Amino acid sequence: MSHEAVIADLSAEAGSFEDLLTGLSDEDWAKVTPAVGWTVAHQVGHLTFVYRIAALAASDPEKFTAMTSTIGERGGFDAVVSATAAEHLAEGPAALLGHWQAARKAAVGALAAVPTESTVPWLVNPLPPTVLCAAGMMEAFAHGQDIADALGIRRERTDRLRRIVDFVALTWQFGYESNGLTPPAKPFRFEVSGPSGETWYAGAGDAETGLITGPAEDLVLLATRRRHRDDLDLKGDTAAAEEWLGIAQAYRGPKGAGRAPGQFQH
Repeated sequence: MSHEAVIADLSAEAGSFEDLLTGLSDEDWAKVTPAVGWTVAHQVGHLTFVYRIAALAASDPEKFTAMTSTIGERGGFDAVVSATAAEHLAEGPAALLGHWQAARKAAVGALAAVPTESTVPWLVNPLPPTVLCAAGMMEAFAHGQDIADALGIRRERTDRLRRIVDFVALTWQFGYESNGLTPPAKPFRFEVSGPSGETWYAGAGDAETGLITGPAEDLVLLATRRRHRDDLDLKGDTAAAEEWLGIAQAYRGPKGAGRAPGQFQH
């Protein structure tokens, strides 16, 4: 896939997130989402911060590195995100929406300008710009799902999910890390069906460790921990694959509470 195509998908996924916010009342912005303690506004504030630092990493690596070097002194990444989001929340929905729109534009523009053969500094390891784009899409998907759940909206899925499926396959070890477990020596193979009906393949070329199958949407919902495994049509053909389905996580850090079985229709 070309760099331009990945950028277009990032822009579209971020745009889909923004569409959820169109015409919301102040009461809607204050609605509680499935993430404990987070309103719609909190979700937007979090994503705004993520896109803002992605823009900084892509446009000014030295400034990004200097900024992230002080995160430990400020209580860690989550504390910095929460403090920044709190500042935006205090300004009200209109200002917060403006901050998000600016961060979205800056991130997409900055990542589009990074040469494909380069890497972009990030929180743990430098990443190729296409991988950071996929991470941004994963974040927009996850936080957008929380907002959609709070508002009672069923989101339409597109084949942009392919980028996030590939990201899930790339980050397959994160669930083991967050649970203090040792991952298998080799990655899994994923064979999932996209919204258009096409079968997508990701991960290991063979299925020695295990094969995971099912709808792409279900895989992404599982790995972003927006749905419980019991409510999804995913299958693993080995004990290791079944274990992974119980701990899947496409982001670093604490796994969070996740979602309860039967909490949502899907």
